[in-house]
Amino acid sequence: MVEQYAAKREELKKAGDYAALDKLPKNSSKVRLKNRCQLTGRPKGYVRYFGISRVALRDMALNGKIPGLKKASW
Repeated sequence: MVEQYAAKREELKKAGDYAALDKLPKNSSKVRLKNRCQLTGRPKGYVRYFGISRVALRDMALNGKIPGLKKASW
């Protein structure tokens, strides 16, 4: 939705038409984008390197689905 309204938002900002900007969908603003887990959609505990949440990462690591990653034990 952000990409869909990006050009229109830019035009309205340059024109200074804040009333029209306010009428656009709230989710069309790029400030509202948030990293989410690709598997579960969980917004919190996101690990950027893998693109998944910490819970999904732990489950996959324990099942051996991520090569080279294992649970620490000492």
